[in-house]
Amino acid sequence: VSCGLHRGRFLLSDVPFPGSTTALLKRPSFCPAKLLEEHPELSLPAELRARGVAAGVAVLLQASTGRILLTRRTSTLSIFPNLWVPPGGHVEPDEELLAVGLRELEEETGLHLEAGTFSWRMLGLWESLYPPMLSRGPPRRHHIVTYLLLLSSESHQQLQARMCPSEEEVSAYAWLEPSVLEAIAATEDGAESLGHVPAALPATVGITELSRGSSSPRQLPTGTFLSVAPAAGPDLERVSTGTKFALRLWLQ
Repeated sequence: VSCGLHRGRFLLSDVPFPGSTTALLKRPSFCPAKLLEEHPELSLPAELRARGVAAGVAVLLQASTGRILLTRRTSTLSIFPNLWVPPGGHVEPDEELLAVGLRELEEETGLHLEAGTFSWRMLGLWESLYPPMLSRGPPRRHHIVTYLLLLSSESHQQLQARMCPSEEEVSAYAWLEPSVLEAIAATEDGAESLGHVPAALPATVGITELSRGSSSPRQLPTGTFLSVAPAAGPDLERVSTGTKFALRLWLQ
């Protein structure tokens, strides 16, 4: 699709328009919007139809050491609690995508990236609804998320030394190495089989947990990051489906 700002709003189009960028737009196989399209007898809740589709941005921050930052959303957030995601948030009218990504990165992690210390590019677009499956109830939120890749000139150690995450949104964070990221990308939610998972993976991954104004290192089983979305019942701690999509584009 073609996408970009048009009259102050983020626009998607099947034809190019002035200032637009071409990007891949995808959604999961179990996307409620897709299933509702296939079953005319069902419909989106009136509240969601009235609210419409919101635009969001998420940023994969890659350090010069090759590691990428993921954060775990707090368990008290109203959508996608306890999931591992990149920093991100809503696009307001007239906002450029990069400006949104940099703002949300700073708000969630405390990291301010100065111009000239990073490069960036768009990875792709993801259609996201919450709850992510009809088995968990009718959708209440609908977003098109633009994933951006930010390539920092600083190492993950330098970046971590400057971090001051917001405990209102973030309960933990991790700088994940490429082999773990490749394994995460291979675990596609809703797929019948796994993709290629690297054979030599660490048993645990080092994360930093936040609690009551302090942070502490701990080890989390690597399998937590490789968990897939359960088809029914409550969700579990895992990497979000959209993040896996973005990581697959990053690997390309």
